[in-house]
Amino acid sequence: MRNSIVQPGAHPRFLGLDIGSRRIGVAVSDELGLTAQPVLTLERRSSRREDVRSLARLCRRFGVVGIVVGNPVHLSGESSPQATKTQAFATELGELTGLPIHLWDERLTSHEAHQILYQAGHARQKHRKVVDQVAATLILQSFLESREQERKGARERATQSE
Repeated sequence: MRNSIVQPGAHPRFLGLDIGSRRIGVAVSDELGLTAQPVLTLERRSSRREDVRSLARLCRRFGVVGIVVGNPVHLSGESSPQATKTQAFATELGELTGLPIHLWDERLTSHEAHQILYQAGHARQKHRKVVDQVAATLILQSFLESREQERKGARERATQSE
């Protein structure tokens, strides 16, 4: 019964991912759709299918409506070999979950995540355990802010046309 009261005003939640060859950073948006929260760092397994299934379980657990995947393009904007692997992984995840996948430019997020951790006083040797979560949070936060800007722009255009 509580869910029926909360659902109508609830914003959709998104899962944010920073997919690397060894680890996957995971973040989720809050119930208001305003902020991204770090969730965990998933150590990659030998099978991509196992990784995809683990992420699908997280999608169900958090009731997300879409997945934001960091797209590791080169600084020039050209696709990288890692971007090709990430896109294939994202496609498989989308097929398994039935959720829309949003590829999001992740240029410099890992660097920014290291800077944030360093400024927060974390020893660089300990960054590995959480840097992917922080990067996933930055990717998802950027996506959420972009959606909010689009909504504001649409409201302003609607107000002006009235």
